[in-house]
Amino acid sequence: MPRPRRTQISVEDTPYYHCRSRVVRRAFLCGDDVYSGKNYDHRRAWVESLLFELEAVFAIDVAAFAVMSNHLHVVLRVYIDSANRWTDREVLEQWHKLFKGDELTQKFAQGELVEAHEVNRLRHSIAIYRSRLCDISWFMRCLNEPIARQANQEDNCTGRFWEGRFKSQALLDEAAVLACMAYVDLNPIRAQQADTPEQSDHTSIQLRIRAALKGEQPKNLLPFIGNERENQSNGIAFSLWDYLELVDDTGRIIRNDKRGSISENSTKLFTRLNIPHENWLKLTTEFGKLFYGPVGTLQELTDYCEHLEKRRRHFAASCQHFHSN
Repeated sequence: MPRPRRTQISVEDTPYYHCRSRVVRRAFLCGDDVYSGKNYDHRRAWVESLLFELEAVFAIDVAAFAVMSNHLHVVLRVYIDSANRWTDREVLEQWHKLFKGDELTQKFAQGELVEAHEVNRLRHSIAIYRSRLCDISWFMRCLNEPIARQANQEDNCTGRFWEGRFKSQALLDEAAVLACMAYVDLNPIRAQQADTPEQSDHTSIQLRIRAALKGEQPKNLLPFIGNERENQSNGIAFSLWDYLELVDDTGRIIRNDKRGSISENSTKLFTRLNIPHENWLKLTTEFGKLFYGPVGTLQELTDYCEHLEKRRRHFAASCQHFHSN
């Protein structure tokens, strides 16, 4: 039986989550459908464009993503504190970018006078919208529903396009975040849809590489900020170039027709994360098989389960891959 979303998401324990959605019909989300003979590559642009549109509205950043032929991956970072710092008018301005709201919220957002008897109803609406703007379920709903409607209209059919619910995994520590990001970024290479990370269309790694060549980082993705956290707290605490080199090293090893090895910089990164490089390869190639729930060290998993009052630590054995023997 599917578990309620509230038992899977606990922002108090971690702001990072890996979400996956898969199509339910035989028709592909993107790419070539061998049954119908149609090509749906253009739908990848739908997903990527909407993903960045939502990132600009919600108090949620996109750390990694990959749009595949019949499913998509996103790694998200939630900022509850940012949503709480928004003024009431800012909350409504953000919400109205996606939804109309009602006459009262529109009136307040436009600076018009609100009657005294309407204040409580207005505050209630703002509180609801504020919570939704930092809610992963609402983020994924706003991503999946428009894509489903657009695809159904194009296919001239009705009914479900996605599986009943998106799958989510809590990423409990920085090792889990980095391993999951690399797993997501290397999806096209594992699926033999691309030869190199820079050729992996509609993925976060391609955007990061293109921006890095210009000495920049993508504005729509959660940035890498290195090990210095004093001046910038909103980011991934690793060097961008170390991560790009790590993904490239791993991708070369995954491909059968390319000789690859782990570089000295990547080895240092494994030492920092306390992960043997052979475990790293297993994590980045079998992440989806190893974990169906929260991901992290055994201690992090124990704390997470105790906080959510879970009786059993599912997939505790898989968490051993985050430890050196």
